[in-house]
Amino acid sequence: MSNDNRYSAGRTALRTAGIMLVFTLVFTALMSLTYQLTSPAIAASQEAEKMRLIDEILPRDAYDNDLLSDYVLLGRIPELGLPRGGTVWRARLDGQPVALVVEAIAPDGYGRPIHLAIAVTADGRISGVRVTAHGETPGLGDYIDPKKDRNRDRPWITQFNGLSLEDVPLERWKVGRDGGEFDYRIGATISARAVTEATGRALAWTVSNRERLFDAPAGSTL
Repeated sequence: MSNDNRYSAGRTALRTAGIMLVFTLVFTALMSLTYQLTSPAIAASQEAEKMRLIDEILPRDAYDNDLLSDYVLLGRIPELGLPRGGTVWRARLDGQPVALVVEAIAPDGYGRPIHLAIAVTADGRISGVRVTAHGETPGLGDYIDPKKDRNRDRPWITQFNGLSLEDVPLERWKVGRDGGEFDYRIGATISARAVTEATGRALAWTVSNRERLFDAPAGSTL
């Protein structure tokens, strides 16, 4: 190859590298700008979805604090089925404890682990329970989600509302088939069993840790 050809090839390589560098810089800048523009909207949407779910298990007029800002992070809590930790949100009225909204996981769902949000009042009663993610069989075990439950007047999952460990001791937080207190649907016992037992464990853990959960600084990790 002549010197001219080698020089021309070198210039072409440098020009190509320069173009690629400019393209990379522009693409990175555009991605950064897009993230900055969209992240507030995404965060707001996520917060709105959390509040929609919490509203289903804890009346908003029961508290007056910014619940999503008043939270405690959890480490690995076996009683809650949280292998990677979770979050507890704290509801207060005039500065006084009202309720705790706790994340929990039932590891033994039929399809995959069942994720739960459980609201426990300051006096140790369940205000409500909701399934936040599951893989139960459509039309069979998915009645654990009230949106999928055919009984619109009294969805299965509302049977926990208002109960405490004084009403139902922890060892009785089982479905009737297992000698416990709670209803289930024939042919879909596994889903009901998983949610019932996980709810009982979460209630017991929350009641036992109620004071330190309310007293911990906001944003801290337990």
